[in-house]
Amino acid sequence: MSIGEVIIFSLIKILIIVGLLFLTVAYLVYFERKVSAWAQNRIGPNRVGWKGVLQPFADVFKLLLKEDIVPEKSDRIIHALAPMIALFVAFTTFAVIPFGPDVKIFGYNIPLVVADVNIGVLFILALTSLGVYAITLAGWSSGSKYSLLGGIRSSAQMISYEISMGFSVGGVLLLSESLRPIAIVQSQSGWMWNAIIQPIGFITFVVSAFAETNRLPFDLPEAEPELVGGFHTEYSSMKFAGFFLSEYANMTIASAFIVTLYLGGWQIPYIDLLGLPSGLVIVLQVGAFIFKLVAMLFFFLWIRWSLPRFRYDQLMSLGWKVMFPLSLINIIWVALLIMVFGL
Repeated sequence: MSIGEVIIFSLIKILIIVGLLFLTVAYLVYFERKVSAWAQNRIGPNRVGWKGVLQPFADVFKLLLKEDIVPEKSDRIIHALAPMIALFVAFTTFAVIPFGPDVKIFGYNIPLVVADVNIGVLFILALTSLGVYAITLAGWSSGSKYSLLGGIRSSAQMISYEISMGFSVGGVLLLSESLRPIAIVQSQSGWMWNAIIQPIGFITFVVSAFAETNRLPFDLPEAEPELVGGFHTEYSSMKFAGFFLSEYANMTIASAFIVTLYLGGWQIPYIDLLGLPSGLVIVLQVGAFIFKLVAMLFFFLWIRWSLPRFRYDQLMSLGWKVMFPLSLINIIWVALLIMVFGL
């Protein structure tokens, strides 16, 4: 495949992924409201379109027409830059997430991932750690004490839980012996899913993902009873929409990353033994990835409307006194498995 063909196929994949991600993020807001209505025995949005399915478009249109208010004492450049950073980080991270095996189209072998890089896991961890800058800068640049407190909380929270997340990922890397997401998925063939082999690492990673995405019960940077709206208190119109979309995009990335690292990615146990046509196998495997992704997203939404918010001291105590030791224990457990069973 020539360089020009590689660029063309890459651009097509980027356009498809960005389009699907925008649509997914928009409708996650709708499903969030539907899940909350289900949890609280309400109806939820049902006015705009059939069963309210056009509600996301109405929300975007409403935000477009709202006035963009910038506080007088804010740093206008950084105030405008912060939501752009949040969106850039959220949408760029998905580039290295594989959502299926290689497919042959017109004689070309095309991997179902935008960028198949050898350091994909490090790329994701590096970019997600940059997300804290968007929130911290948003809080500082707003010129509001509530926003500043939200930004400071977010930075402390992310730093605390990124340590546990890093150690949890370490167990996955020990088993797969690779930083390449596709290799990690391939190492989980059959029932060798990391969630089964290292359940402690799976749990600590999922909890850390909740903290990283600022979702309940870890949404302390936005705690309405304490900080009005947290780091985005002074944002309105499409700048607020940028943070809103980036939160749901980060939730999608976190779910896809969990599926890739711990739930076998696109793998369906022993599907190769069924003797199905290769095209059908690929369709089923892509469907399996989407099914697992939707299940994780539903779990994120369900937890938000089931658990109360932690106090800040409880949040930090959990991160340093519980999550950190457990993630270390998980690495020792994986090392023992490799030493004893040669996994």
